[in-house]
Amino acid sequence: MSEAVATTPSPKTSSMSLFERYLTLWVALCIVVGIVLGRMMPDVFHVIGATEIAQVNLPVAVLVWLMVIPMLLKIDLAALGQVGTHWRGIATTVGINWLIKPFSMALLAWIFIANAFRPYLPADQLESYTAGLILLAAAPCTAMVFVWSNLVDGEPHFTLGQVALNDTIMVVAFAPIVGLLLGLSSIVVPWGTLLLSVLLYIVVPVVVAQLWRRRLLSGGGQAALEQTLKALSPLSLGALLLTLVLLFGLQGEQITRQPAIIAMLAVPILIQVYFNAGLAYWLNRRLGVEWCVAGPSALIGASNFFELAVATAIALFGFQSGAALATVVGVLIEVPVMLSVVGIVKASRGWYERGTAA
Repeated sequence: MSEAVATTPSPKTSSMSLFERYLTLWVALCIVVGIVLGRMMPDVFHVIGATEIAQVNLPVAVLVWLMVIPMLLKIDLAALGQVGTHWRGIATTVGINWLIKPFSMALLAWIFIANAFRPYLPADQLESYTAGLILLAAAPCTAMVFVWSNLVDGEPHFTLGQVALNDTIMVVAFAPIVGLLLGLSSIVVPWGTLLLSVLLYIVVPVVVAQLWRRRLLSGGGQAALEQTLKALSPLSLGALLLTLVLLFGLQGEQITRQPAIIAMLAVPILIQVYFNAGLAYWLNRRLGVEWCVAGPSALIGASNFFELAVATAIALFGFQSGAALATVVGVLIEVPVMLSVVGIVKASRGWYERGTAA
């Protein structure tokens, strides 16, 4: 048995924990806590926000590593050798993730942020909101897709191979796509900071996670890896929630002044999720892909690597930017929206399989 097969997440390890299931609730609580603490101790939050080296916030960098490295431990890059097995599903998802999703989000941001909602949003944050939405769409989800795939009885080897391929592509494609779309949106691209963010938040965590994973598997096998993942899971989610407290501690005044901003930022994100999930699902059906592959393909095509998006937005534009707020809205709605996509995929299985059998 190859390592890719042996380390495929099992239904037990991929089931959604109570903490993950109610992530939206915890995010909402962090918003409240962050806003309250930000109003009570503004000087403390400003000191944290100013703790930077080369425009990278050090507390956030540490929290992002705590978030991302445990997730990347689940990824077996050896699974890249299996991507040809489900090449139609892989091609569909890669096309959605890298050729459609970032560009469709840029279009939606232009429609809603630059035009439809423009009169109701702070004029000095319009470009920043657009940048945040683009960052959110430019990074496909990694670890959480194992949960979504498991919930739709997805083919585990496809999911593992697709996520490994996405992580590999992200190392080289994230910065150019973000730079291109920010340039098209007439936003000045701080290339040095963007490339540093890719190094810190993608390259370093991938290398560290793969070296750690290899050491765990060689020392204690799959049991040691699963035990480590179980121990690190609360730490990863805790780091995410603490990051949100810091964000909203600095964003609180703006949000309490205009709470409708969050609802307006959610509109293009919601449309993007359902559009890309539906397009991936339909394309897989047209190509005759099995439902057990099409389900996770649609979910991977729709979800986002919000941890990376939040960290990069803070690095590029700062804690108090509209970009940081826009990426946090993605975190806020991630779980309920993706669960609804799971429900749609499962409910439409009969329709899907009638089409592939024709």
